[in-house]
Amino acid sequence: MKRLLPIASVLAFIIIAFVLLKSCIIQNTKPEDCVVKTITVTKITEGTSNDIVFHDAGTDFYYINRGLEQGLNLDSLKRKVLNKTVTLHLAKVLGGVTSEHISQLTLDDGVIFTEFKDE
Repeated sequence: MKRLLPIASVLAFIIIAFVLLKSCIIQNTKPEDCVVKTITVTKITEGTSNDIVFHDAGTDFYYINRGLEQGLNLDSLKRKVLNKTVTLHLAKVLGGVTSEHISQLTLDDGVIFTEFKDE
């Protein structure tokens, strides 16, 4: 019995760690799983792992995960949205905490980028 306790503790730790990590992975987001935020884009940069990073007038930033791998272009995005007000759908993770991950980016009534799947 004493040998089973450490094994059970390790297994419980592994299961909890797996659940926590899985809840931080953003996939198949839906509009109702997002927080909608409006920002003015003051700068657009390339982030790590081919991310595209949008900066606001303050210190906040938001990113399109692997946006450059998805066919988006920095120069084209700069022409479209730099110094303009855009609407972001930001994915929620781990118990409803809002991430900086952009699930959808719109300008006026046009969709610039979306991860939402038609159902």
